[in-house]
Amino acid sequence: MTTEYARIAVIDIGKTNAKVVVIDATTGRELTGHRTPNRVLTDGPYPHFDVEGLWAFILHALKTCAVTPGFDAISITTHGACAALLDAQGVLALPILDYEHTYPETVCHDYTALRPEFAETSSPLLSAGLNLGAQLHYQKTLFAEAFANVITIVTYPQYWAFRLTGIAANEVTSLGCHTDLWNPISGTYSSLVEKLDIAGKMAPLRSAFDVLGPLKSAIAADIGLEAPVSVYCGIHDSNASLLPHLMRRNAPFSVVSTGTWIISFAVGSAVTTLDPARDTLANVDAFGKPVPSGRYMGGREFDVLTRGLQVPGDDEIEHAAGAVLARDVMVLPNVAAGSGPFPGRTMQWLSEPVDQSERYVAAVIYTALMTARSLSLIGSEGPIVVEGPFANNHLYLRALASASGQPVCVGQGGTPTGTAEGAALLTGIAALASHETVIAPGLLDIGAYQDRFFRRAEEAGANAR
Repeated sequence: MTTEYARIAVIDIGKTNAKVVVIDATTGRELTGHRTPNRVLTDGPYPHFDVEGLWAFILHALKTCAVTPGFDAISITTHGACAALLDAQGVLALPILDYEHTYPETVCHDYTALRPEFAETSSPLLSAGLNLGAQLHYQKTLFAEAFANVITIVTYPQYWAFRLTGIAANEVTSLGCHTDLWNPISGTYSSLVEKLDIAGKMAPLRSAFDVLGPLKSAIAADIGLEAPVSVYCGIHDSNASLLPHLMRRNAPFSVVSTGTWIISFAVGSAVTTLDPARDTLANVDAFGKPVPSGRYMGGREFDVLTRGLQVPGDDEIEHAAGAVLARDVMVLPNVAAGSGPFPGRTMQWLSEPVDQSERYVAAVIYTALMTARSLSLIGSEGPIVVEGPFANNHLYLRALASASGQPVCVGQGGTPTGTAEGAALLTGIAALASHETVIAPGLLDIGAYQDRFFRRAEEAGANAR
């Protein structure tokens, strides 16, 4: 389907940063963008997102964009593992919980006994609040009085759609994102919803492609629009990155969505081969279909490993890469505990870098090898499409292609991020033809190095298990 929209404003809230961009419906290009950090506050009962700060940012950005370049629809994408608990007045009954907050051991133990088996949900048991069901159990258990005021539960993209339209909804890409609340095979809520006694609180299910409603008239007037515009239901951010490729590629292929998390999707692979102990799971795409996925906190790990370093020049990177591979300058997982293909592993340098360039290169290759292992665990075949910040890191792309033995594809400059493009496509605009650069395997002689990395990581992981 196509629409007559000329420009779409996309609200894109990631775990680390938030942005509002305007996408040209004809060219797919990002015309303008506004960005802000996504802050976590500690002034409440638990660490929580600064939703009022984000709301002020969103309104200001939309007001600016309404003047230039203008827009005639709004779409939304956000990170997962997040929901809003609304009272009878449509106000938050409890702050929106930061999924990195950890819970008392007794609460975790009780939740582990309560949650469904992996065979039902394709959702592994994850740390802190990465299972949305664990968040709801924690809030209901420790904040029972406030939780009793909850009338409606909405997933996170739909919370922002609710604030824009006043219409509450839930949507499957967020429900199918390791929440424990969804059965991706049957396409229905899991047994956990009844166990938590929240079935009557869950907002109605809507498609990510639905117009949820018009922008509230008061908001439209405040930001300078002559009339309200359509607001679309919204989508989980990694699934937003996947959507353009579902619309223009044939299986098998994989998409690697990079950011705070590196999440890999193997389109055309079998859901039945997943291993919950190694952070593989089934996500649910915008069409409601389960997709084998692997994930780890790759962007966060890379930031930790390279903190305080300046990015070396191309010549420095090439020189350092030779030294790193020759001397086994290697960091072993995990830099960030609690996720990834090597559970229980503690970070260790096998051989220390001698300078900043070697440390940077070792961190890049580590990230590529961790991505390659995640892809292998979900049965990745065919080309690998990389989205997000690491699509601009040529060493990462070469290392990933060589480690996986599969071609790696990246979009050429001038296109929006995968999340923004995917969210814009919800409005019915046409998916544009892909203009890509392809990196073939074998451009980096990484074979012996990766064999040692995987052997040491697997041995350590087996010992931990």
